[in-house]
Amino acid sequence: MAEVISGGGAAAPVPKAGRYRWMIVALLFAATTVNYIDRTMLGLLAPTLGDELGWSENDYGNIVTAFQAAYALGFLLMGWLIDRFGPKIGYALAIGIWTIGHVAHGFASSVASFMAARVILGVGEAGHFPSVVRASSEWFPQKERAYAIGWVNSATTIGVILTAPTIALFMVVLGFNWRETFSYTGAFGTALFILWLWLYSNPRESGKVSEKELAWIEHDPPEQIERIGWGQIVTKREAWAFAAAKFLTDPVWFLMLFWLPKYFSTTYDVDLKIVLLPMIIMYLLSDVGSIVGGWVSSKLIQRGHSVNFARKVTMIGAGCCVLPLLFVSGLENMWLAVVLIGIALAGHQAFSSTILSIPPDMFPKRAVGSVIGLGGFMGGVGGMIMAKSTGLVLDATGGNYTLIFAACTTVYFLAVAAVHLLSPRLAPVTVASE
Repeated sequence: MAEVISGGGAAAPVPKAGRYRWMIVALLFAATTVNYIDRTMLGLLAPTLGDELGWSENDYGNIVTAFQAAYALGFLLMGWLIDRFGPKIGYALAIGIWTIGHVAHGFASSVASFMAARVILGVGEAGHFPSVVRASSEWFPQKERAYAIGWVNSATTIGVILTAPTIALFMVVLGFNWRETFSYTGAFGTALFILWLWLYSNPRESGKVSEKELAWIEHDPPEQIERIGWGQIVTKREAWAFAAAKFLTDPVWFLMLFWLPKYFSTTYDVDLKIVLLPMIIMYLLSDVGSIVGGWVSSKLIQRGHSVNFARKVTMIGAGCCVLPLLFVSGLENMWLAVVLIGIALAGHQAFSSTILSIPPDMFPKRAVGSVIGLGGFMGGVGGMIMAKSTGLVLDATGGNYTLIFAACTTVYFLAVAAVHLLSPRLAPVTVASE
């Protein structure tokens, strides 16, 4: 005999009053912004640090690889930790760890010490998305969850955009050197740590949620089993459906973060760290995609479509938005390239918001962090493969991005196919009764 875990929500109107759950979204939005500022700072300061400390390209590559490896492996640890202790304690630990790693950059001098700082940062930051999805599953019903995650996910690009002005504020306006800048910007993480412990709790314990809003949050059928251990998670096709999608699509985001500045520099002789408008346009378009993708998925469910239909149709539509990348390589008009890449980034973020909402559709809340961790680990592995492959392709083709961009347009449809094959109905998982 099998017991069904979680389930689809019964019809219930969106409450007109009581919006405390959106304060949680605002808190997660701020946390995501800080997370990405801390993650991105080294990349923008790398030329300065490289000149001062005598880094070779290989040295910097080793530092980047240390972060990526720690980030990928950290997902497995942090996902379990958040399921074990809950998002309040688990995410506070993650924030504390990555803030220590961020501040440690200011005390590093050798390549090895920078690698160590990036490892600490990577492990801590790996706790972010498991916490976001776990918290969203506590505060939002299935009909609304993807929309909430879409708003939080949009802050990833806000953090990237704000990194350069943050560095300019501390180094140009306030006159700090790069070591002091790493140290003082650690205040963002410290403030976030305090705010999270102060403001976050589950809806019933918060004391700030009206009965009407609580009824909306909890109107999904109750879960019959509280959690599934790692030993069971890794045997579930549904977990590997999510992991396969992350393995295929996360590398596109890593590619855009790490290679777009180089692409614009070599193709259009534009430094995105100085000429910020192209970067702002592209990433704001991606924010629109993140929010719209989550909204579409949630709206389809609210209008009576199945979760399976809503999630997969939204993901297919998001994949179609990435297709303009096929026409970018070789464009002489930089601004047309900016718009097409921005639309593709919007498609990626719409896909990302939707795929992140799938684990709570299939798994109990106390297993969501671990499932997200498994997917994040696979996405990190895919990102490392993409980084190595991109370098080899560019060396072989003389810096031509045509093949790389073409590959990026196919992975979303492969991901939807993998999800459909492994979880044809996106149904809640089952486990045998003891």
